[in-house]
Amino acid sequence: MTSSLLEGLDLAGRVAVVTGSGQGIGRAIAWGLADAGCDVVLNARRINDLEETAAGVEERGRTALIAQGDIRDFSETIASRAMEHFGRIDIWVNNVGGSDEKTTRALIDTPDDVFRSQLELNLTSAFQGCKAAATRMGPGGSIVNISSGAGMRGSPFTGPYAAAKAGMNNLTQTLALELAPNIRVNTVAPGPVATEAFDEVLNTAGKLDEIAATIPLGRLGTPDDIAGAVLYLASDLASWVTGQLILVAGGRTQRTHNYTPKAE
Repeated sequence: MTSSLLEGLDLAGRVAVVTGSGQGIGRAIAWGLADAGCDVVLNARRINDLEETAAGVEERGRTALIAQGDIRDFSETIASRAMEHFGRIDIWVNNVGGSDEKTTRALIDTPDDVFRSQLELNLTSAFQGCKAAATRMGPGGSIVNISSGAGMRGSPFTGPYAAAKAGMNNLTQTLALELAPNIRVNTVAPGPVATEAFDEVLNTAGKLDEIAATIPLGRLGTPDDIAGAVLYLASDLASWVTGQLILVAGGRTQRTHNYTPKAE
């Protein structure tokens, strides 16, 4: 008798690491993986956020391990703690990203130190996470990088962030080839998702309806929209998928970025 396809979503007994899981998309990913049966290693800078995410993991009947700290140069520490506590790493999600700089500006007006900081936070940290994960995973491991639609096109006034995410997309493709057939590496690129970080960087106050109007499916994304794509890529349902970028953006692509809804 053929087993149910849904069994491919059962991740019971597996261990997942989710960086940037204190709130927003990272928290939704952590909870989604816990729903599927994973124990989850959580990372963020603020302990109160991590404790709230951990409580949600435990409410789902799974074990949460908190690894508080700035992700930059911290991936090896996270991986070591995961191995000490659980003895394995099966899934690693490089979700940390964004900007410590809350000012948008043209690339030519961007100070060098700000550009370097963006690369370290959004690209170098993912590179370090991939290394920490890949050197500890067994066959069947899955790495998922969280990129951005901004990394797929020119992105005026958020250039350093977009450049880092474009680099992440290539990093994914290269690692997928180098780590096959044992470890799969994929990317999820969210479109506009209404999170705390999204609002802080883009100052979206009063603009959400305007942004939603540029999306063919008619609404902003939610953290759960992104978590669903990650869950698929982390699961056995995606066992023949590697080196791919899935844009989760409500139909808003490079060609439809300036989409205008039809008049009623």
